[in-house]
Amino acid sequence: MSLLYRSTRDLKANTIPASEAILKGLSSDGGLYVPTSIPKIDFDLSELLDFSYQELAFRVLRLFYTDFSESELRKCIENAYGDNFDTSLIAPLSFHDNNGYLELFHGPTIAFKDIALQLLPHLMTTAAKKNKLQKEIVILTATSGDTGKAAMDGFADVEGTKIIVFYPKDGVSFIQEQQMLTQKGKNTFIYAVDGNFDVAQTNVKRILNNDKLSQKLANGNYQFSSANSINIGRLFPQVVYYFYAYSQMVKQQKVSLGSAINFSVPTGNFGDILAGYYAQKMGLPINKLLCASNKNNVLTEFFNEGIYDKNRPFYVTSSPSMDILVSSNLERLLFYINNEDVQATIDLMTQLSNNGKYSISSEIKDSLSDFFAAFADEEQTANEISRIYKIDGSIIDPHTAVASYVARLYKEKYPDSTIPTVIVSTASPYKFPQSVLIGLHDSAAFETGFTALQALKNKSHVEFPSAIEQLLSKHNRRTKKVISSSDMKKAVEKILFTK
Repeated sequence: MSLLYRSTRDLKANTIPASEAILKGLSSDGGLYVPTSIPKIDFDLSELLDFSYQELAFRVLRLFYTDFSESELRKCIENAYGDNFDTSLIAPLSFHDNNGYLELFHGPTIAFKDIALQLLPHLMTTAAKKNKLQKEIVILTATSGDTGKAAMDGFADVEGTKIIVFYPKDGVSFIQEQQMLTQKGKNTFIYAVDGNFDVAQTNVKRILNNDKLSQKLANGNYQFSSANSINIGRLFPQVVYYFYAYSQMVKQQKVSLGSAINFSVPTGNFGDILAGYYAQKMGLPINKLLCASNKNNVLTEFFNEGIYDKNRPFYVTSSPSMDILVSSNLERLLFYINNEDVQATIDLMTQLSNNGKYSISSEIKDSLSDFFAAFADEEQTANEISRIYKIDGSIIDPHTAVASYVARLYKEKYPDSTIPTVIVSTASPYKFPQSVLIGLHDSAAFETGFTALQALKNKSHVEFPSAIEQLLSKHNRRTKKVISSSDMKKAVEKILFTK
């Protein structure tokens, strides 16, 4: 059965196949692509116990990418998940304080974005061949820290592509920035933007939807696409690890087959937790999705009050990948909870664009009962890092700490609940050494980034992952280029049209 995709803002309900949606990234009307129906898994949950990560990825993704042949999809998956990860499990599960921690940081850039962004280039180049695309694909991406490096790593020197990344100049960690500035690849370009992530993301969307520029690109034999989670090639690979976490929970006898579990997800742009929502709708027994925010808690208010209001102070926190006030993927959830009413989605997005806020009815809000939302401030985040370390000597990064803290809040609110919880651990603590050391009350937190790395290694007794070893050995760092947000379009044009 063929699964097609439509835009959340297309009143005519035009549809395209998955490969075309992957190539486009964002719909020309500004909407996000969603499948015309959410597929149900066509395997029994008991089969999960026998699947490798790669086989599970194939079983899940074939339901979404139906115009890819079996051989095409298997080849993409085989190329994505191999020796580039430091464990054959790809996404192992560890346990601390009676919770599972799904470790998504074993890829080449030690962050969860690797799971999708090691696969996306293979999906995209395969899609280009399927659609007989002759144009060079220009990947345009805004990053709050991890997507930029993971996307550049995935697309570096991939034939027929260029990738241009924008990040907030003061809104990423020292290690995140150094990873981006040392990325190799003649087709990779990066700019620091004088503004926060929301500014960068908004301008990227504007560039993607600029008709005149798109025509200029077409004349120059280019086509825009995106590596952000607005792209279905980024979004649905994340569904896989929810099923994989469940299989590991069953294997380790933390839950009986068929019983529900919770997932606590550090949330910024709403892509990661939305993947959990899709997994639940596909048939994975999920009781609650815990939406864990940092001090930029716009999503907490949305789920608890039914009001989305970005008109609030923007905070630069120790969990920069969550420093977001405009959560793009929430549009997809709005589409579903409004019973796929396109006009309702358009109206809400127009209100957000014009007024910076919108509200949903109490009836619609009640349909969000599968979610629990809370946040952790900076002190609570640091204390959670300290608490986990005192329990068993394990060290978690600030994003994981936010999710861990919110999981505790949930248990305090529902003390009789015996449902197991998996915390989605999105990054290695080595990506944020100074912030982690603050939580561990170590004076090295106030040293330079590389000095802090060594101090964290001494504290954790865990060897540096290869990504850090490579970073320490690199000397050819790019010059940091800072531009105003108003010059982002000019920067793109300079890269593409200057000989």
